Amino acid sequence: MPFPSLHHVAFTVRDLSVSVPWYEALFDADPVIDEDTDPAMHHTVYALGGTLIGLHQHEKPASAEPFSEFNVGLDHVSFGCASRADLEGWERKLDELGVDHGGIKDAAYGSGISFRDPDGITLELFAPPS
Repeated sequence: MPFPSLHHVAFTVRDLSVSVPWYEALFDADPVIDEDTDPAMHHTVYALGGTLIGLHQHEKPASAEPFSEFNVGLDHVSFGCASRADLEGWERKLDELGVDHGGIKDAAYGSGISFRDPDGITLELFAPPS
């Protein structure tokens, strides 16, 4: 039996009032779900192709510790681009949105650009080698 494809990723955020507009601008999309799932959590979900991206804010406040890819758990989430030219378009969009990034990095296995959301979660856009 083949392993199933990725269905969704959910990020815990500190403040939905900050994260929701940031992700809406990045995704150029409105949420498909925006609701309390129980008294202790609210979630906002975006549909990107066949994958859902969720933002969760829990009643219990998030730790004051910043996100770090060096802790056990999530390192980063990468979104696929069809080509380096598409990646260059995303670099321009990130600049237009005022999102700090490390510029496009090229390697034998492809090219990527990394950036962080308002909570410091590392995101990447990646294109295969041309």
